[in-house]
Amino acid sequence: MLKKIKLLRDQTGAGVVDVKKALEEAQGNEEKALEIIRKKGQAKALKKSTREVKEGIVMSYVHSNNRIGALVTLYCETDFVARNEEFKNLARDIAMHISAMNPLVLKPEDIEEKLLTKEKEIWKEQLKNEKKPEDIMQKIIAGKEKKWRESNALLTQAFIKDPEKTIQDLINEKIGKIGENIQIGQFIRYEI
Repeated sequence: MLKKIKLLRDQTGAGVVDVKKALEEAQGNEEKALEIIRKKGQAKALKKSTREVKEGIVMSYVHSNNRIGALVTLYCETDFVARNEEFKNLARDIAMHISAMNPLVLKPEDIEEKLLTKEKEIWKEQLKNEKKPEDIMQKIIAGKEKKWRESNALLTQAFIKDPEKTIQDLINEKIGKIGENIQIGQFIRYEI
């Protein structure tokens, strides 16, 4: 039992009591316990999301080829957390992710309509060539739009180091662990 607690603590950063309760609730099943811990972290993140963030850091990442780089502003509630190594590592991971995945916007709803209109025209032409009925085309286009928005928005992209999580999931886990609201401000990616 102690090995399981240590393993789950290392994976999630959750407290001993939380890990123990999750293992008890999952009847010793590590995967279920991990899921329980993650859900509790999401709930904590939701509660803290209304708290004001007025501290933070600007983090940079430059890829090893020195041809791609990114800057990201990551906000938190206190300067104590802003100086925390775990918070800095989160900012570094997000900057690296931005360099690799080139998100266009922070949230899916931030996508400009003119960009989306161009994509929809392309999808319609593809579906016309496949001779899809109009009602089916509309459903397919709606699905493609949702997927396209999510794949081009930073918060909904799959994290490059762990594709099982989105960037928002990663932030929510840190909120649960650190205990403060964390939000991404601005970001920019450079490429030569």
